[in-house]
Amino acid sequence: MYDKGDGVPEDDAEAVKWYREAADQGLAGAQTNLGLMYANGKGVAEDDAEAVKWYRKAADKGLAEAQANLGLMYANGKGVAEDDVEAVKWYRKAADQGIAEAQFSLGVKYAKGEGVAEDDVEAVKWYRKAADQESAKAQFNLGVIYANGEGVPENWVLAYAYFSLAAAAGNSDAKEAKQTISKSMTSDQVSEGQKMSERLMKSKSDSK
Repeated sequence: MYDKGDGVPEDDAEAVKWYREAADQGLAGAQTNLGLMYANGKGVAEDDAEAVKWYRKAADKGLAEAQANLGLMYANGKGVAEDDVEAVKWYRKAADQGIAEAQFSLGVKYAKGEGVAEDDVEAVKWYRKAADQESAKAQFNLGVIYANGEGVPENWVLAYAYFSLAAAAGNSDAKEAKQTISKSMTSDQVSEGQKMSERLMKSKSDSK
C-alpha cells in the first residue's frame, strides 16, 4: 500500500517498516517485498546481501517469486558469490511453479551450459513454456533456435511466427530478425508464418 501509494501518500520508508513487521512474523510475501526494497534501495540503503537474506526466507517457504529473485541474485553474483548451479536450482523451483521469467532464465542456462550440461532440447522446452506466457524474450529466442535448427529441426516458418509474436510485443531484435529472415523465405512461407503466428496467439488467448 505505502510502496504504491494506494490510498495513502507513497512512502517507501513506511512501506519498509510494515513489510519488516510482517516479515518478522514469517509472512513470505512480506519477506519477498522487503527483499525487493533492499535490492532496489527503496526506503532503505541498497543492500544486496539483505535482499538475499529475505528472498531466501521466502524462497525456503516455497514462494515462487522469491525463488526466481534468489536465482537471479546467484546468477549475477549480487549479495552472494556468483554460482550458476545455485541459480539453476532456484530458477527451476520457480519455473516449476509457472514463473515465466524463471522459465526463460532456465532456458538460457541450458542453452549456454551454465550450471547445467548444455542441452538445446531442454532450452527449447523452457523457452516454449515462457513463450506460452507471452514472454517476448523467450519468443525471440525460440525464433533464433528454429531459424538455426538448434535442438529442433530448422523451420523458418516457425522462426518467422515466433519473431512475429515477439515483435508484436515490442521486441526490437525480433522486428529486425523478422525482416531479415523474410528476405530468404518464399511468399508462401511468409504467409504460412503469419498464419502460424496468429494460431499461436489464438491458442494462448484461448488457454487463459
